[in-house]
Amino acid sequence: MSDLILSLKTELRRGTLTLAVLSQLQSPQYGYSLVQRLEENNVSIDQSTLYPLLRRLEKQELLTSEWDTTENRPRKYYMLSDFGREVFQQLKEEWLQTAMQLNSMLQGGISE
Repeated sequence: MSDLILSLKTELRRGTLTLAVLSQLQSPQYGYSLVQRLEENNVSIDQSTLYPLLRRLEKQELLTSEWDTTENRPRKYYMLSDFGREVFQQLKEEWLQTAMQLNSMLQGGISE
């Protein structure tokens, strides 16, 4: 695959990963459990991509986090904030509308 195609695919995927991550944080998740949930839905994400994304979303106040130290290994759990829920709903609606429009165009093929 050419470098251009790889670059365009990465660009396309970047925004969808944010929406995918937000969709899985309706209940508290720690990093590894979040990776597993995404993979169960055929969305692969490297930890080197996930953790910076989680930190950015938390900085944007879309997520809250809390450490659980009750087990041998402390885990940081992430969950949507109230603001994050509002933003997720708006992004979800935008995605569904955009996907419907694109599907309509793409099923018709490329018009000349």
